[in-house]
Amino acid sequence: MSAILVMVLGLAAMAAGYFVYSKFIAEKIYRLDPDFKTPAHEYEDGVDFVPTNRYVLWGHHFTSVAGAAPIVGPAIAVIWGWLPAFLWVVLGTIFFAGVHDAGAIWASVRNRARSVGALTGDVVGKRARSIFMIVIFLVLLMVNAVFAVVIAGLMMKFSSAVVPVWGAILVALVIGQLIYRRMISLPMVSIVGVIALYALIGIGPSVPLQMPTEVAGVSGNAIWIVLLFGYAAIASLLPVWVLLQPRDYINGLQLFVGLIVLYGAIMLLNPTMVAPAFNDNVPTGTPSLIPLLFVTIACGAISGFHGLVSSGTTSKQLNKETDARFVGYFGAVGEGMLALAAILAAAAGFATLGDWEAMYTAFGQGGVNAFVEGGAFIISNGLGLPEATAATLLTVMAALFAGTTMDTGLRLQRYIFQEWGEIYQQRWMQKPAIATLLAVGSCLLLAFGAGGADGSGGLIIWPLFGTTNQLLAGLSLLVVTVMLVRLGRPMWYTLAPLAFLLVVTIIALLLQLRSFFDQGNYFLLVLDIVVLVAAILVSLECVSALKRIRNEAPAEQE
Repeated sequence: MSAILVMVLGLAAMAAGYFVYSKFIAEKIYRLDPDFKTPAHEYEDGVDFVPTNRYVLWGHHFTSVAGAAPIVGPAIAVIWGWLPAFLWVVLGTIFFAGVHDAGAIWASVRNRARSVGALTGDVVGKRARSIFMIVIFLVLLMVNAVFAVVIAGLMMKFSSAVVPVWGAILVALVIGQLIYRRMISLPMVSIVGVIALYALIGIGPSVPLQMPTEVAGVSGNAIWIVLLFGYAAIASLLPVWVLLQPRDYINGLQLFVGLIVLYGAIMLLNPTMVAPAFNDNVPTGTPSLIPLLFVTIACGAISGFHGLVSSGTTSKQLNKETDARFVGYFGAVGEGMLALAAILAAAAGFATLGDWEAMYTAFGQGGVNAFVEGGAFIISNGLGLPEATAATLLTVMAALFAGTTMDTGLRLQRYIFQEWGEIYQQRWMQKPAIATLLAVGSCLLLAFGAGGADGSGGLIIWPLFGTTNQLLAGLSLLVVTVMLVRLGRPMWYTLAPLAFLLVVTIIALLLQLRSFFDQGNYFLLVLDIVVLVAAILVSLECVSALKRIRNEAPAEQE
């Protein structure tokens, strides 16, 4: 099948989702109010609570939730064939992710911008809050530890990406000053920022910076990981407008430029989807398509991590409540577009079926490598760029997105420790510097304590990320659903995705439980049991809370 046809169908469906379905959800279900005083105005402090232009906030939100996951997940899931991955990304974006992300922002904004974990105690119950906070901590621990490994690995492998990746931080600092101090118009700043960012990408291959494989007995990979966490700790304490917002905004723009380049190359080259629509010849050991597809592709369809960003940083910067539709739902559409690009690169970016099968020799293969190699093949043959330049472009894109997610992830982990301090009345834990040290310390403990000297400990528990992350999405939808029931509004638009996620997550956890037992991996076996118990308890809490709330008089009837 022509990749152009797949691309057009996917993009058209997502556009229809935003212009039609999201409008219905925003106006009839969440009933977003342009006159509601958002926490960004009520608690404005110039550090965390900052009323923000919706386009800048969209850039922050989108790049924070995107990371490398919407590239890695779809590019792995293509092993079952491109059609199941395509359908889940498109339908998941429209009916799951957009509703989830916008709903989490709305729920948080209506509750003093508290995270969904903290407000669960009021909305659902204290038992659900305890479960939620544990799941949130596990997800953030996985994301931060693993993305540090991913970025470090990319910089060790592609020395040409080092200058663009770190140079983007300087570009973001300048952009923040131009927007908030010099009051330069956003279009002008955007143009200057994008030009500077792509100039760095052009300079990168000419100034490759290679970290030595070992320094004083410490691996180069470990040094990069420590440097990344040091940077993320500083970034998490700075006011959001100084670095976090402008870095995310300019990365959002460069992603759209990258997507335009990749989609444009597809239009010119018109490659064929060499991967089968349904792959009946999967490698030995590949798990079943159902339910693993729905946890392998999380970001790009629906992801619990989005709920943390929506209620952790985005809700504190929302200028008007009605901006939640553009920032949240369209942010999900942007990620769906990235996931679709990953599917096209991984399924149509190879000359023959044999070349594709050589990449996918086992489940878990492909991922970033398939995206970079397949995308570089399409761009090189479609636009005539040198394949090495195209590969650098895509590598920097993946590394920058992983970096922005790590920035936000560590900030969110700092919020979690502060909220724990508030819940358990521990004032020392509520201090930003101490909470940041606890966040960094827990990540480094996992990275080096479980992974040894190379700092790859996050990869050990990563196999549980998909199921834990989808459980988290279910918890966020539970909070939103209970709020809707209390307000006397239709709940099926959030309850249906919630029920689906809980079912597939529990089935996936049971399948993984058997797999870990057969492998003799008792560490993951125990963690799997913990997450499985949490999933079951969440399901029971869901039923109990909805029964209880439905018996109460709704707070609002319209």
